[in-house]
Amino acid sequence: MRKLTTEKANIAHYLKEKGWLSAEEDVVYVEKPGEGNMNFTLRVDTGYRSFIIKQSREYVEKYPQVAAPKDRVLKEAEFYALIGTIPELAAMMPGLIGLDAENSIMLMDDLGKGKDYTFLYCKGETILESELMTLMEFAAKLHQGITDSTARNSIDNREMKALNHEHIFRYPFLQDNGLDLDTVLSGLKAAAQPFKEDATLKQKAAELGNLYLADGACLLHGDYFPGSWLRTANGVKVIDPEFCFFGPPEFEIGVTIAHLQMADQPAALISKALAHYTSIAPLDDSLRQKFTAIELLRRMLGLAQLPLEIDLERRISLLEDARAILKQ
Repeated sequence: MRKLTTEKANIAHYLKEKGWLSAEEDVVYVEKPGEGNMNFTLRVDTGYRSFIIKQSREYVEKYPQVAAPKDRVLKEAEFYALIGTIPELAAMMPGLIGLDAENSIMLMDDLGKGKDYTFLYCKGETILESELMTLMEFAAKLHQGITDSTARNSIDNREMKALNHEHIFRYPFLQDNGLDLDTVLSGLKAAAQPFKEDATLKQKAAELGNLYLADGACLLHGDYFPGSWLRTANGVKVIDPEFCFFGPPEFEIGVTIAHLQMADQPAALISKALAHYTSIAPLDDSLRQKFTAIELLRRMLGLAQLPLEIDLERRISLLEDARAILKQ
């Protein structure tokens, strides 16, 4: 497998070899477009245009010790092909310019130098209501518009689902998972212990994990949280659907609501977001709450930590609420 580097010459040679640069183009500069976790990603500027080049490798870019399916950008490309049938969805995502399946590399439109919404995890930051409603509407129209009965092709993303399953439903509850939670926040290690020792909780998590692994009817982005949303000069955009799969919409919205809670967004705003989604698409809110609960547990006790600024007391409160919901 050919591996790209951040060297301009390396990128230019590859792009010319693939015929993805015109005769008058060359690589003027490259830069990281953001703090992504999963893939090798660069913004490339040729002086005439800029675009994003992304490569997925056999490991997670931020955590090289974590193995991952190397063809995941190909699944992302399949997602773009499916949403291309619905212009209002496609308009909120980058377009696909080129695909090198052999090396798991793709070129995408550059959405501009916007910033993702991970700033919401900072104290005092609140998402604009109009932006959140746009994001909920995107999800609802995705789930309603592309289903196993309307899509030309399904997306078999079982390897990525298996990876996600391990980190959502199992890893946070392991006694020795290699993560010292006190390096995240002092006192979190001790606070986590009752959850790791709760056999009933772990059984409920396993049952929910089986539902996640089962085939579902609706196309999901698969990782719908602030890191996959961009605020740009042209409005809100959505990126990075490499975890996409056909599954229950309650998983997607459950994840979103969990992140809004961890970002300490106003309860009234979260309620409006749910109401807006359900005005467009159906949702089993009892199941949604369970997926919200497991995402809270996963993010605060697992490997994929967030730059949260909520204190230990607030985290414990969220964890206790999550446990109660899962054990109902």
